[in-house]
Amino acid sequence: MRTLTAVAAVVALLLGAPVALAHQGNPNYRSLVTSVTPATKGVDVSVLNFDDRLLMHNTSGQDVTIYDYADPPKPYAQLLKDGTVQVNTNSEAYYLNEDRLGETSVPTNLGAEPKWKQLSKSSRFEWHDHRAHWMGKSDPPNLKDKDVKTKIDDWTVPIEVAGSKGTIAGTLTWVPLDEGGLPLAAIFAFAALLIVLSLAVFVIRRRRNADDPGDGDGDDDAPPPPKKEVVEAW
Repeated sequence: MRTLTAVAAVVALLLGAPVALAHQGNPNYRSLVTSVTPATKGVDVSVLNFDDRLLMHNTSGQDVTIYDYADPPKPYAQLLKDGTVQVNTNSEAYYLNEDRLGETSVPTNLGAEPKWKQLSKSSRFEWHDHRAHWMGKSDPPNLKDKDVKTKIDDWTVPIEVAGSKGTIAGTLTWVPLDEGGLPLAAIFAFAALLIVLSLAVFVIRRRRNADDPGDGDGDDDAPPPPKKEVVEAW
């Protein structure tokens, strides 16, 4: 029983890892933050997994506002100097950021003034941003050769720090897999190999236990047989 449980745990782990990687988008794309203006100590921004999610950490002691996709842009989120993190539910980005391609329906009666919803007091905000990744379902028009590292686009996210307008700037690049790490196919193949080996070990142990029932996993948790009391004759 213990062997079966261990094998099941290994299988679940190995199957979960490739699935998690597959949900990070196309592994050839690499999105990176190149600068944050105005340059402010304590305002740090990064792209998670080089993909579609940005993470801001604000320990600057200043209020920071992130703006949405509208023209002119509306406030989308705020990281206040006291650590409060809040998001504007009257911003279209609040709804569009729910899925990778921005296909979520947006209510038609959004108010003009921000309606703030507090998320935490952590000074950290993680969000999906469509400006940081490739939104098309087909290849970018400037991607001519997939074996060549190619800059796809420069992207910006408008922000405001202590009343001063600025931007999070970044780049999106296509990177051939041999330069960017293991391809997903290799990860799947390796995971499948480990699963097969784990199952083979399980089968072999079960056969051995069948040949030697006194030494099997299935008896690990069984109570020992009661001791026979020996009565000596006088």
